[in-house]
Amino acid sequence: MSKKIAVIGGGSWGTALAVSLSTDGHEVRVWDISKAHVDAMQADRENKKYLPGVKFPDTLQAVDNEEEAIRWADYVLFAVPAQIFRSAFTAALPFLKEGQPVINVAKGIEQKTLMRLSEIAEALRPGAPYAILSGPSHAEEVGKLLPTTVAVGSADPELMYEIQDVFTADWLRVYVNHDVVGMELGGALKNIIALGAGIADGLGYGDNTKAAMMTRGLTEMARLGVSMGAEGETFFGLTGIGDLIVTCTSMHSRNRRCGILLGQGKSPEDATAEVGMVVEGMFTAEAAYALAKKMGVDMPITSAIYHIIQGDIKADDAVKRLMARPSKHEIEDIF
Repeated sequence: MSKKIAVIGGGSWGTALAVSLSTDGHEVRVWDISKAHVDAMQADRENKKYLPGVKFPDTLQAVDNEEEAIRWADYVLFAVPAQIFRSAFTAALPFLKEGQPVINVAKGIEQKTLMRLSEIAEALRPGAPYAILSGPSHAEEVGKLLPTTVAVGSADPELMYEIQDVFTADWLRVYVNHDVVGMELGGALKNIIALGAGIADGLGYGDNTKAAMMTRGLTEMARLGVSMGAEGETFFGLTGIGDLIVTCTSMHSRNRRCGILLGQGKSPEDATAEVGMVVEGMFTAEAAYALAKKMGVDMPITSAIYHIIQGDIKADDAVKRLMARPSKHEIEDIF
């Protein structure tokens, strides 16, 4: 059955999902805070700024009235950077209808509060239906309708299966996972490890280094996640290792591209400016570093990347320190 979906945020990922949903027969309206960006999408019938070459189906419209888009919709999908999720959600609150489900696709941890995004939504709109969509899914490929698998999570099982049905298409397979904590942390923390994989590439290291970064990085992700109430198994699924693989290995990944520039010696400011879009891992590294200290969890790779971003240590020196850590057993008591 066709649904009406309002997408808040006209970036690459929100646009890709809007194209997927509208191609599959749903009606979609994309709203963005930049009227100039909305005007350009209306005129071009594509998002030339963030997702060039992907034309809009007839059932996809870019709109400049957020209130009308939200009140019209059956579902509201937030596709804004994690660090502005709170302000975007707050701005939308007066327009959200009672019982209207919200779906969030941002991946990150709020820096100031160290809150997960579902915790922010619950604090602002207690008890309201809320789901997250996450997994290994570059916008550039989803927009072209290339085969992709993701997962939807929610505290409400009925909503979770409902969203699964809405988003599933011939090119998009959607699984369900009730572990929202694990899904959120997997999606957020893998961006830090992708920065590290990029730094290794920028330093000229090889596949061995990247494999080590990903494997030991996954251990850190699971270690912190379990300490915060997540299920360890989630980190070995789509929203953990799946998302980690695609983000650490693809040049579509902003985090990996930013890491390459950091490894080549560019400053964090210059690296993010050259990428040209929000690099979530740069923010999440600070939040995860603080969370690790708060929870008493050992995260040496995350710590090293945080200190590289802060300018406390050079990238090659950070690698040397990681390699010189005391020897230990590989299979730790994560769970």
